Amino acid sequence: MANSSASNENVHGFTRFLWWCAGADQRFLLLSPHQDRVKYAGIGGIVFSTGILAAFAGGFAFNTAFGPKSMAGEDAHPIAWQIGSIIFGICWGLLIFNLDRFIVSSTGKGDGTDNITLKEFGQAIPRLLIALILGLTISKPLELKIIETEINVELRKKQQEKLDLFNKNTYAKFKDQIAQVDADIKKLEADREKLNEEVLNAEQEFRNQMEGRGGTGAGYGPLAKKLEAKSLEKKKNLSDFDLQHKSELAGLRASREKKLAEQENELNVVNKKQAENLDGLLERISIAHEIGYWLGIALTFIFLSIEMGPIFFKMMMNKGPYDYMVENYNYRMYVQNGIVKEEYVFEGRDGMKLMEKVNFLEVENDRKEKIEQLRAQETLSKQIIGAWAGIKQKEIDSAPENFFEEGGKKA
Repeated sequence: MANSSASNENVHGFTRFLWWCAGADQRFLLLSPHQDRVKYAGIGGIVFSTGILAAFAGGFAFNTAFGPKSMAGEDAHPIAWQIGSIIFGICWGLLIFNLDRFIVSSTGKGDGTDNITLKEFGQAIPRLLIALILGLTISKPLELKIIETEINVELRKKQQEKLDLFNKNTYAKFKDQIAQVDADIKKLEADREKLNEEVLNAEQEFRNQMEGRGGTGAGYGPLAKKLEAKSLEKKKNLSDFDLQHKSELAGLRASREKKLAEQENELNVVNKKQAENLDGLLERISIAHEIGYWLGIALTFIFLSIEMGPIFFKMMMNKGPYDYMVENYNYRMYVQNGIVKEEYVFEGRDGMKLMEKVNFLEVENDRKEKIEQLRAQETLSKQIIGAWAGIKQKEIDSAPENFFEEGGKKA
């Protein structure tokens, strides 16, 4: 006992934690040999490691699926999103850890040998299916994280191709719109330039006449007055044109600037945002299958082995002292609570069958007490009725006329 106590005191707290992860009872493991302790610590380590991997996978998947999008390779995730991903990853890891712990702790050892029979395998199928689903959910995000650099290179190419296509469509869309506005502006400017040339020509003719270069003599004569009036008229036409088309020309120029601003916004914001939206979980999985198909399969099988391994290990484990102590404790608890299990062998059409009968002693005792109570009540009722019949018989013997009626009247 002294050696056992010393051995129990030397058990590390982390080992006890691993036992708890495996769903084992520490009370009996502390009384078990080293071999049983190692087995359940190993199973607990697998369950705990699966929970850790699930936490990383959940956080990465959450950040990729719901976080802000960016061009591949650019870190555009704010600290708030990173904290949110960590919280989600922890919650997801705890969920997977709890499910794995339940699956492992609820998986029995079958016949207690290292052989997995068809019956054991059939009973384990529901747990294996759940483990298969959990293994897939863990493996895919971790696969994406492992080859993230290669995925970013391919994804960046696809995003750039999409961005170039979007920009090409944007240039084509705004090209005609801006060209139409430019044509209207050029027409107005050409009309004004024509009027301005007429003004300059009229002024030049007037100056030539005044300086004697017109061929009709110099001076302010009738022809000079006529040319001056013509110059003033041309200037008035130009002024009227400017006044009439000033707002229209300003509106066309503002429209052109607006179109250019819209084109710039679509090129640098809208199109880039659409290209960044390709940075999703599904697209990354697709690229991962393209560039690392066999690697993905290998990683998937590795994580499936980690997830489903404890179930197979428990079915292959031989019963040890720990298992017999747990069975003994359970049987004692059954007996102490008035529950007794008995096994019977029956011969049926398909051969010999082992059947289990559960006797609930307290229920049986209550049933027997109730039967005895009813029997006692029946006996007492018979005695009461017999006594009452004896009394009535004596009354009849002593005065029969009191009990005789003739013609509806007492005699």
